[in-house]
Amino acid sequence: MNIFLRELKAHRKSLIIWSIAIFLMIVSSVGKFTAYAETGQSMNALLSQIPSSIKAVLGMGDFDLTKVSGFYGMLYLYLLLLATVHASLLGANIISKEEQDKTTEFLLVKPVSRQKVITAKLLASLCNIIVFNIVTLIFSVVLMGKYAKGENLTGEISILMVGMFILQLMFLLIGTATAAVSRHPRSAASVATAILLVTFIISSAINMNSSLDRLKYITPFEYFKAERLLNGGGFEPVFLVLSFVIIAVLVFVTYVAYQKRDLNV
Repeated sequence: MNIFLRELKAHRKSLIIWSIAIFLMIVSSVGKFTAYAETGQSMNALLSQIPSSIKAVLGMGDFDLTKVSGFYGMLYLYLLLLATVHASLLGANIISKEEQDKTTEFLLVKPVSRQKVITAKLLASLCNIIVFNIVTLIFSVVLMGKYAKGENLTGEISILMVGMFILQLMFLLIGTATAAVSRHPRSAASVATAILLVTFIISSAINMNSSLDRLKYITPFEYFKAERLLNGGGFEPVFLVLSFVIIAVLVFVTYVAYQKRDLNV
């Protein structure tokens, strides 16, 4: 069977499960939003008493939580965390699963080069995160859109999904590069997840203490923040360039390391 199609089939069940998780998160959030909206501005008055550092860590920022766009801006942080965890685990597992399952010989006896194997796996992974992103977009627009009340919610959510996709791609490739470099394939997913959590913690620390702002370049979670994207700030060129440089480097590391490393059989 074609390696690309084989990988799509192998990760089909996982993609469905993660999509259901996104659906449930958005559904549960809709219920919370209706409660916030019914309180009117009294909710914003209450939230204004919360320290700004705590609000930043929780993803609240300066959003008006009685508006669906503001509430979705807060929700975006949690959707982003779920999406990047999925991407990093996918990247690590799709590269290392033959070594974990002791089926490396089955893969290597095929008349294809390692470069073609990596290309097929990366394309299958890319399809997975694209589907995940589109599913998140559709669920968000359909479930939250009925509360928009004249807001351009579809456009705003679409902008956020572009930022999410770039981060998904980065963490996917962090996973593939980690698995390609590691001599212990079973630990690749753990290492990739640890990198994600460390960068997320650094982002939280920056939000709590503005003096750490110079660290924002080392954590992707600071690149495409909902508060900036929704308030007209748009995508900052420096973060776009940095993202594409990181992506290019990780692709290079994945190809080179996988072709040079002795695979466990």
